[in-house]
Amino acid sequence: MKADIIIKNIDKLYTLKGPNRPRVKDEMRQVGLIEDGVVAIEDGKIIYVGQGQLPEDIKTDETTVIIDGRGKVVTPGLVDSHTHLVHGGSRENELAMKLKGVKYLDILAAGGGILSTVNATRNATFQELYDQAKKSLDRMLSYGVTTVEAKSGYGLDDFDTEIKQMEVAIKLGEDHPIDVISTFMGAHAIPSRYKDNPDLFVDVIKNEMIPEVAKRGLAKFCDVFCEKGVFTVEQTKDILETGKQWGLLPKVHADEIETLGGAELAAEIGCVSADHLIAASDKGIKMMAEKGVIGNLLPGTSFNLQSGKLANARKMIEEGVAVALSTDYNPGSCPTENMQLIMSFASIMLKMTPEEVLTAATINGAASLKLEEEIGSIEVGKKADIVVFDVPNFEYIIYHFGVNHTDKVIKDGKVVFSK
Repeated sequence: MKADIIIKNIDKLYTLKGPNRPRVKDEMRQVGLIEDGVVAIEDGKIIYVGQGQLPEDIKTDETTVIIDGRGKVVTPGLVDSHTHLVHGGSRENELAMKLKGVKYLDILAAGGGILSTVNATRNATFQELYDQAKKSLDRMLSYGVTTVEAKSGYGLDDFDTEIKQMEVAIKLGEDHPIDVISTFMGAHAIPSRYKDNPDLFVDVIKNEMIPEVAKRGLAKFCDVFCEKGVFTVEQTKDILETGKQWGLLPKVHADEIETLGGAELAAEIGCVSADHLIAASDKGIKMMAEKGVIGNLLPGTSFNLQSGKLANARKMIEEGVAVALSTDYNPGSCPTENMQLIMSFASIMLKMTPEEVLTAATINGAASLKLEEEIGSIEVGKKADIVVFDVPNFEYIIYHFGVNHTDKVIKDGKVVFSK
């Protein structure tokens, strides 16, 4: 074997070595730390992980890239497994309303919120959406993110816009170093013309949109905003079960604002993840743990909305829910691409330990995208998605928040970002 890249003399190498499945309870604190670590990469894959010197059977030559990890921390590439990456416009005009205490659902009822972005996305060309989302992906990459999930949901009853969003996401996944995983989320809000009979829109999603998305291979997942004033538990179940019949794996925006039973539904129908969970019930959390539903927490949204409510991460971890973390990058409730900041929020606000945070942002994030066999840990045979941080230990990233600690990003065995 001849290595293309070697990272040597790594002060602290966090491998996340372990089973290729969501990590739970104490497993979330087992991060596979190696001091004086070394990693070798060939043809985009990891071929050696260890301590000290490389074994003699791994050769190098003048083309091998040598990275000195002295004084550095190395982790798996970060996984941002819940974003609304592709959208038009922005919503800074809503800041003044939020400062006055206007609630999100009231902003939505006044034609703002999601509906404002729907109009901007409908009016944007494919190229305009592509260019705006690419800027965000570039920022995400600079923060150490190597895989991103991207939801549609700003077309609603304009199915051409939904398709456009998913096609942009797929094209970005082909063109950009970051892998982009597409999710269909036509059920993001009730369009105004269906407000008096939202079940008609549910029928459109089930009978027209989902079959076309599946036939054209536009998405891996189907997601629904299950919330008071949006989609009921029954409507959500109907949509997600239809998606399953067409091969779209179910996810759900659950119990973000009201305790509606979204967590229980996620367990009942076998969602890969239930996301937000700020108002999840104790019963729902227990059911998720029993059924292996990943809890994807989005503390940046709680911070930005300033509702005073937070997801109960400690309860979830103690009950055995595998917790993942994401930015929820979107133009309304969480306009940030900074995954490192989200990790700080998770520790400071949700009381997760740094080790739990790292697990949530890597292997559990990978599992929430059904990619745990390929990414999420630094182990032989996995894709070489790796971040080098210019910090003395991982805790320092949590502690010194709001700045970018990335030194280098390796994606598919290539250095794609360097400070």
